[in-house]
Amino acid sequence: MDLKQRIKERTAKIGVVGLGYVGLPLAVEYAEKGFTVVGIDVDGRKVAKINFGENYIDDVDDNILKKAVKEGRLSATTTYDSVSELDAIYICVPTPFNDNKDPDISYIINSANGIATGLRKGHIIILKSTTFPETTEKVVLPILEKTGLKVGVDFYLAFSPERIDPGRKDFTTATTPVVVGGVTSKCTEMAAMIIQQAVVKVHQVSNPRVAEMEKLLENIFRSVNIALVNEMARLCDRMGNIDIWEVVDAAATKPFGFMPFYPGPGIGGHCILVDPYYLAWKAREYDFHTTFIELAAKTNEEMPYYVIGLVRKALSNIGVAFNKAKILMLGASFKENIDDVRNSPALRVLEILMRRGAGQVQYNDPYVPQIHLDGIILQSQKLTKELLQQQDLVVITTKHRDYDAKFIVENSRMIVDTRNLTKDLPSDIRKVIKLGMGDAA
Repeated sequence: MDLKQRIKERTAKIGVVGLGYVGLPLAVEYAEKGFTVVGIDVDGRKVAKINFGENYIDDVDDNILKKAVKEGRLSATTTYDSVSELDAIYICVPTPFNDNKDPDISYIINSANGIATGLRKGHIIILKSTTFPETTEKVVLPILEKTGLKVGVDFYLAFSPERIDPGRKDFTTATTPVVVGGVTSKCTEMAAMIIQQAVVKVHQVSNPRVAEMEKLLENIFRSVNIALVNEMARLCDRMGNIDIWEVVDAAATKPFGFMPFYPGPGIGGHCILVDPYYLAWKAREYDFHTTFIELAAKTNEEMPYYVIGLVRKALSNIGVAFNKAKILMLGASFKENIDDVRNSPALRVLEILMRRGAGQVQYNDPYVPQIHLDGIILQSQKLTKELLQQQDLVVITTKHRDYDAKFIVENSRMIVDTRNLTKDLPSDIRKVIKLGMGDAA
């Protein structure tokens, strides 16, 4: 039976390298659709959890994963021994940057080398990890073709960027349209065919470079617009009598030509923080400087320091020295209602507070029971009336649905609100310095 037929009948076997926020939901989606899926990850703990039917990603349904494992449609391993038995293999590994903000694509390289050990005719390889243009063709392809097999003839290679928004329920792995571009037209065709078994809509582009650049555009668009509103928030704070949150809400009433973005203590997650530097690094190869894009990234990275300024201002208002202050941070994840702390600005604020010698710093996050910071393990404190009343200052860094703004304000001495959690409270009970608003009401 040929590959196309196996795909149509869902007897083709799927491999997913990297079982994190992108890879595990994808693997479970294929398993739920009836495919046999093998996950590959260097983290033995993740592999063991999956093989025991245990879930560790909020966006994955516990029961669906458990059922897939029990029925033998999903398994995991730390080796590439099964590659030759698979038909389509996704690469969903991290792509961080180093201390100099240069791309670190070592995970992609290691994955390609692992796949190459079992590469055979008929394989479909799809890179999903966000990266700079030409990675698919100039990094992954040479590794695979060292086997003597030829792309577009013996195997198929494409790039199809991930579009995961952790915690989102309306757009999931299955319901979010994706883009794919293959090294050859046949590569695009075969990659699109396998993707369509799990995803509702696939948009085909002419080559991997377009798909790689498209992904960067998606996220840099957000980075630039967030930077714009963050800068305006700082101006509103300087002016002291304009609320940036009210400004954005007012602008959002325009039915065309405007899309609302909101300020905050910084940006987090994997892509929005990292992608501008991936593109800037690649652009220098062509003697091009992405000045505007890098300026936006710099603006966003300055926001945690701006929050520290608000903290000092709040403590000064109540006559408490920074090095003796008791500070409670509410929220550790990078966005609301999830446990994802990747590049979280909340952790950056916490780190700066600790490094600059704040008196006593604690945190609460109902989704993040503990965090590792500068070699120290911090435990989330139970949010109680007593805990709030013991603090000199409460800093709201994540707008979780679990947080009762009225309860927090009524039991706190002073608050720095970086997420507009206190928006709907009557002004007469406010003791809040709000990001982008100036002094407390």
